[in-house]
Amino acid sequence: MRRLKRDPLERAFLRGYQYGINGKSRELCPFTLPSVRQAWMNGWREGRGDNWDGLTGTAGIHRLNELHAVG
Repeated sequence: MRRLKRDPLERAFLRGYQYGINGKSRELCPFTLPSVRQAWMNGWREGRGDNWDGLTGTAGIHRLNELHAVG
């Protein structure tokens, strides 16, 4: 059985979140399409916030699972 592809905006959000949680710059956003770029930036902001709150490594695993469950 084939898995359905995820929504491109959700994928962009999750990629942005990964960049943010790892402390990478928002200048590294690979998207140019405004809607997808905005989703990536929203994920990046969420990830940076979690990074600042100390939700990195094993402490942040539950947060990543929450993000996957929402989508």
